[in-house]
Amino acid sequence: MNGNLYALFESRFPADRDQALLMLESGASLSYAEADAGSARIAAHFRDRGLDPGDRVAVQVEKSPEALVLYLACLRAGLVYLPLNSAYQEAEVRYFLENAEPRAVVAQPRSMPWLEPLASGLGIANLFSLDDRGGGTLLEASRGAPGRFETVERSGDDLAAILYTSGTTGRSKGAMLSHRNLASNVLVLHRLWGFRPDDVLVHMLPLFHVHGLFVACHCVLLNGTAMRFHRKFDAVQAIADFGRSTVFMGVPTFYGRLLGEHGLTREACVSMRLFVSGSAPLLAETHAQFERRTGQRILERYGMTETGMLTSNPLDGERRAGSVGPALPGTDVRVVGDDGRPCAPGTIGQVIVRGDNVFSGYWRMPDKTREEFTADGFFRTGDMGSLSTDGFLSIVGRSKDLIISGGYNVYPKEIELAIDELECVQESAVVGVAHPDFGEAVIAVVVPRRGGGVASEAGIIGALKGRLANFKVPKRVYFLDELPRNAMGKVQKNILRERFAPEGAKR
Repeated sequence: MNGNLYALFESRFPADRDQALLMLESGASLSYAEADAGSARIAAHFRDRGLDPGDRVAVQVEKSPEALVLYLACLRAGLVYLPLNSAYQEAEVRYFLENAEPRAVVAQPRSMPWLEPLASGLGIANLFSLDDRGGGTLLEASRGAPGRFETVERSGDDLAAILYTSGTTGRSKGAMLSHRNLASNVLVLHRLWGFRPDDVLVHMLPLFHVHGLFVACHCVLLNGTAMRFHRKFDAVQAIADFGRSTVFMGVPTFYGRLLGEHGLTREACVSMRLFVSGSAPLLAETHAQFERRTGQRILERYGMTETGMLTSNPLDGERRAGSVGPALPGTDVRVVGDDGRPCAPGTIGQVIVRGDNVFSGYWRMPDKTREEFTADGFFRTGDMGSLSTDGFLSIVGRSKDLIISGGYNVYPKEIELAIDELECVQESAVVGVAHPDFGEAVIAVVVPRRGGGVASEAGIIGALKGRLANFKVPKRVYFLDELPRNAMGKVQKNILRERFAPEGAKR
């Protein structure tokens, strides 16, 4: 049996391949037959250019139907897909190309002036362009290739993709994901989230990330149904789509913006059966507001670049605000102390995981790989969390975000939850900065709530003093109109540390 992920998708394609895979903003569509033929031509062209199974293909393009077809072509040809954020600049791309040594690069036309000499200097002979409208040299070069291609045989352990981590604490690391890693995860999600023959997914996520590509697109491809495919998130358009769709996947920022639209009502969501949130923590208040407005409870889940999805609140049953749910079937999730022993329910510790979905290691970093795995094969996620008595996981933050102030451990999430409950606060982020007396000082960065009253540093600190131990109360509180976030909605705490470190240490 062919372990190639594309072979799995193809086995689930609809009998009538003229059915739509992508429904586009223009009103046009891309059928399964067209996606199959288009990916065949690109796969054949890569083969004719001398690319062999296992070779890497770096891709830095804007979201488009052709970008998805390119990904499928890499799978079919047994190539290793290397997606890069379209916002990366020359110095960042140089690192990825030097580290991964791809045989081919597909990039945006606007990048060619600096990418052509870079690729030439690195000996990369296969350089193609692809824009967000389907133009560029890649499709021109592959247009004459045959529209049929026999999917390359791959084992489950063969690499399908390398995804680089964000690198906020150092150089990015390439997480090696196999065909089995990706296949096992989508099979579980498809079953657990109850995908049906009539499902239509609204897709407004980027394609260079696990959420948009390996969760959303994979679920649709395995289901053999369609998605409404948009280049970017638009709250008004999303609400219009809800009336003729059934599933939506988004990041917390999306849900906050949806709540800002008067059109978000129960009637607008009557045909929707599932709203999924991930990639960053969802505020409990957002969860509650969304349910009040729509009658729908958002399903929050938890995953990582290195592992795909790990836990999920249930499709049927209680979806707990502030929890990412129990472990997925086939995935072991533990919370352990510094000694490696399991923590008691409700006790905060390190989250470690094991399963077929967990990556094999970091590209060309054997020492780092060994460091991140336990002797019995569990991956150290770097997240801190706790398990309830019935197995629901709550994430309190990254271990690197742990603040040690005056010898005491301070978990930012606990303080953020307390701050976010204040009427004057929309959301907050808590970080530690260097302090001459305490080692680290706790500071908070707050986004005030419109119409929620006056938000002041003294008022917030005063409100917290009666609720938290003194060593947890922020030494300073700063205010911003919005928190800095990456493309997937995660708060960039490294930016906050850099910005406020000099001021935070003054008290």
